[in-house]
Amino acid sequence: MDLREDVEKYIKKKYKASPEYLWKRYPDYAVFRHEDNRKWFAIIMDVDSDKLGLPGTERIDIIDVKIDDLMLRDILLQQKGFLPAYHMNKGSWITILLDGTVKVDEICNMIDASFLDTASKKKKDKFRQPKEWLVPANPKYYDIEHAFDETDEID
Repeated sequence: MDLREDVEKYIKKKYKASPEYLWKRYPDYAVFRHEDNRKWFAIIMDVDSDKLGLPGTERIDIIDVKIDDLMLRDILLQQKGFLPAYHMNKGSWITILLDGTVKVDEICNMIDASFLDTASKKKKDKFRQPKEWLVPANPKYYDIEHAFDETDEID
């Protein structure tokens, strides 16, 4: 099984998103989008390597994902397998080669981030992990040592 199939299965299983093939001219371009807001969170394509600035003209599979963290984007672009977005906004999307250069787990993490970046608020709340907060208290006014004697949680 190839990496493209693995990535498509991951998206289908985790996000229940089926590929949409929107262009007759490009029958292998698969768009994945949110069901509720219809925003794209990934597109898988096969393109000539020279169109990506790589040597040769062979067709290679790629995935474009959205990335809102510009610093992370710049760091990723220094690594093998990550390129400026092909046919998407280069400021907020990134291309990942699906040739084995980037590990499947890392690709899946980028898909997860893209999914959250493009999700509606309702969906973001569903998929985000709950956060825990630690609020400092002044021991002159609050008995920190015995605060949890009566309960496990303090508001």
